[in-house]
Amino acid sequence: MPQSQEIFKERYQLQSQLGLNFGRQTWLAKDLATNGEFVVVKLLTFGGEVQWEDLKLFEREAQVLKQLNHPRIPKYRDYFTIDDRSLWFGLVQEHIQGASLKELLVQGQKFTELQVEDIVIDTLEILIYLHGLNPPVLHRDIKPSNLIWSDRQEVYLVDFGAVQDKASAEGKTFTVVGTYGYAPMEQYGGRSVPASDLYGLGATAIHLLTGISPAELPQDDDLNIQFRDRSGASDQLLDWVQKMTAPSVKRRFTSAKEALEALYQDPELVTKPKANSRQIKIPKPFNSRVEIWRFPTKLVITIPSSQFGGKFVSVLLALSALFGMGPLAFFSSQANILTAIMMILGLIYVAYFQVIKSFTTIFFSIDLSERTCRLSKKTFGWQHYVQKFGIYQLEYIYTSMSNRAKGSVAIQIQNNRFMLGDNKLTELETAWLTQEIQDWLQNHQSIDP
Repeated sequence: MPQSQEIFKERYQLQSQLGLNFGRQTWLAKDLATNGEFVVVKLLTFGGEVQWEDLKLFEREAQVLKQLNHPRIPKYRDYFTIDDRSLWFGLVQEHIQGASLKELLVQGQKFTELQVEDIVIDTLEILIYLHGLNPPVLHRDIKPSNLIWSDRQEVYLVDFGAVQDKASAEGKTFTVVGTYGYAPMEQYGGRSVPASDLYGLGATAIHLLTGISPAELPQDDDLNIQFRDRSGASDQLLDWVQKMTAPSVKRRFTSAKEALEALYQDPELVTKPKANSRQIKIPKPFNSRVEIWRFPTKLVITIPSSQFGGKFVSVLLALSALFGMGPLAFFSSQANILTAIMMILGLIYVAYFQVIKSFTTIFFSIDLSERTCRLSKKTFGWQHYVQKFGIYQLEYIYTSMSNRAKGSVAIQIQNNRFMLGDNKLTELETAWLTQEIQDWLQNHQSIDP
């Protein structure tokens, strides 16, 4: 049995146990390879209560997490196996500083209607991302203990131990997953759909609004959870939650996007000032050259060309010449001039695109009067890239965390994604810029499609 201070894989030093459930252990640990950074380590020991189906779910969780890239899903770090006297499997993830909604409920936290709205909106935005993947990723265990309320008043979705990344096939065996009270009936039959995750979120909202687990609330003859008389929330929000938790899939919202749009379309919801919810704002980073202009019906963002573009280009061209002449002289003596020319052309090709990137100014605008978004790029005054799309196509905007797109803000539209920044931004700039665009859109709710 693992103990505090024990080190796994000569790297992860266990600190305190966060959870224990049917052969699974969750630990807060220090990553000794990154100067003691805190991480979460999930351990599974094979044998006893843990069977092949449990191991398959654990491995599936690791494989799915490795592919996910969303700022509100803790990042995958590592997966390992230890075969000493018993066979252990380990999954390592980013640690989010905060508390789960379940922990807050146990502590007696009372959630206001505005706070519940914030929580469901944040979670719906995560589900839009998950369900929009190909194939869709279904979490299948949305509940208060799997939603972390961070110290920055942001919601994170954790524990993908019940995740499904493809539709269940007829006639195949399946593992029943989910938590009673939060899992819909179709999930117990192995037929999970995106609306199944919506049920879990709706049941979570019921728990937050009433302080009572939905498993402990009565149901009517049609299996609808009876919760309305236990909450003082507005009828508009209660109607929305009732639709989220309809026993029949056909009576629920068909998608997370539809559920989110239903909130935004209601004038009584998500348009009121949220003084009691998010209170922390990221200030504009010092020395940032990004400019934002806000007008009554238009938002314009400019990301200027590199401040040291000229010096960079000069050095790059000099290096191209230096490394180009050497191979040319060598290959000339070997009568292989063609190879040398190809190498030099390759260096020139790379240098050319670095020049373009260095001297490119990026513009992004949202125009409510024309109901369009526009992303364009100009180099030396020459516009060489334009992408224009309707506001109704805009699904969500988030800070990109992938290595290939760091330094950019991700703009997700229907079936496509654009990167704003071309890797020019610092990590703090991307977080700040994402926040500013989201806040501006939230304050201009007249953009309904």
